[in-house]
Amino acid sequence: MERKTILLIMGSTRAGRKCPQIAAWVESIGRACSDFAYEIVDLANWSLPMNDEPGIPALGHYTQAHTRAWSDKIKIADAVVFVTPQFNWGYPAILKNAIDHLYQEWKDKPAMIVTYGGHGGTRCARQLRRVAASLKMRVVTTTPALALPDDVIRQGASLDPDRDFLASKPAVRRAFIELADQLAGRESIPSRMRRRWKAALAVVS
Repeated sequence: MERKTILLIMGSTRAGRKCPQIAAWVESIGRACSDFAYEIVDLANWSLPMNDEPGIPALGHYTQAHTRAWSDKIKIADAVVFVTPQFNWGYPAILKNAIDHLYQEWKDKPAMIVTYGGHGGTRCARQLRRVAASLKMRVVTTTPALALPDDVIRQGASLDPDRDFLASKPAVRRAFIELADQLAGRESIPSRMRRRWKAALAVVS
């Protein structure tokens, strides 16, 4: 049986970012609790200029080679994991732009959201969940929020994910289990109801 492919999409391209280190840590937890094929996607490597497609993404009539390549990349994924910082209480524009380049490719895609920041990123997670729910993505209920230590943010201290995110590791593992249950078709009825209820709240809130 062909292995499922999980894309971990990094939501930051900012200089001095912690996203690659955090995404690698998240990926390591996923690998430890599943046998899926994982790939980290760095948006810094994807040139996706804003507003350069003449048509709306919902129609899927892409004229730009980079948009078609991005579409193909997302299509091959059985699920996606967004790993993103919180900037000024929201998620980065680079991630919103990457999402907005496509439409149908996101529909019914199982997804997981992992945020990080000085406050863990819960507000940006709510924003991202609202967008994902509106695109009919199937976002798992558990949303890990990784709190960055103040000295890492303000003094440039080294980040040690195993130490600094120790309290959040069970939540990351739980989110991956929920994602695996979706992909394996063994999501329980209560879990499915919680996920759909959370999606409905995200859209109307």
